[in-house]
Amino acid sequence: MEDNSSRDETRESLETLDAPETSAEITSPAEDTGDTPLASPDGAIGGGLAEPPGSGGQTAKPPKKPSRWLHSANLYLAGFIVLVLVAVGLIVFAITKSGHQQTPQITSQNLSPQALKQLATSNTNIGSSNQLLTVQSNAIFTGQVLAQKSLEVAGDLKVGGNLSLPRVVVSGTSQFGSVQVNQDLSVAGNAAIQGALSINSSLSASGGGNFGGPISAPQVTANSLQLNGNLNLTHHISAGGATPSISRGGAVGSGGSASLSGSDTAGSISINTGGSPPAGCFATVSFIQAFNATPHIIVTPIGSAAGGLQYYVTRSTSQFSVCTNNSAPAGASFGFDYIAFD
Repeated sequence: MEDNSSRDETRESLETLDAPETSAEITSPAEDTGDTPLASPDGAIGGGLAEPPGSGGQTAKPPKKPSRWLHSANLYLAGFIVLVLVAVGLIVFAITKSGHQQTPQITSQNLSPQALKQLATSNTNIGSSNQLLTVQSNAIFTGQVLAQKSLEVAGDLKVGGNLSLPRVVVSGTSQFGSVQVNQDLSVAGNAAIQGALSINSSLSASGGGNFGGPISAPQVTANSLQLNGNLNLTHHISAGGATPSISRGGAVGSGGSASLSGSDTAGSISINTGGSPPAGCFATVSFIQAFNATPHIIVTPIGSAAGGLQYYVTRSTSQFSVCTNNSAPAGASFGFDYIAFD
């Protein structure tokens, strides 16, 4: 037991000598006797340790050993640094892998006749009414497309074929190359037509019409025509209408007659005198439609027999008469042309 204790003390002395803070010199004995030095009771070997200068003969104290908590803290710090480095490496690896990840390619695939038959007999719903389906690429539908609710187009709408719409509501500006309306076309606002307007049927306007250019029409029918400028006619004036009635007067003589051809506006009166015609009125013409005011009647004699007469007219809004102040020759045929207007 004592030998073991001496050995432990000798080991501690050697560890003390290895510390950097302790300096010791080992002096060899003056004479090598060949004997093994014995350990002294204080742990020195054979009295061969020299006292450091200035020590005053006092033995140097061994340095203190490091505490265990400092050693544990160093281990924890090293472990923490290793964990941080591992975490940083994982993050860099994940970012690099996500950057090089390619978008999966979807290849086109034809449907078999069995799959098409199954789709034809089924109704497949995609999503709900509060969801949005976005298609980034172009889409081609070779069949019919039905939109059960409103269809909104943010860009241009091009239709290569016929477009059938029960009702069209246009709130902004629209341009149409060719539009065919089989039923009624109602325009609540103003309509500007830059090109020609062709109407195969009648045109009815409840209001007024303003035309900045000429109007070309084979026939214009109007209840009332008002001209603020000159009336230029490059063709004949044809006064149409129903033929008014005529009654012969006493100036045609015994067995004489009077007839008429024309209308309320213009016509011709033919007179055939009989025997002993007196002065008076040859005939009275009654208008089909009375004038609003007493019309202007212009009478022109036809033939030499009528030219020698002192003829005159009487007129009202409903009729006029052709008369003479002197007697016409008996058995003569002559006539008068007339024009009547307000």
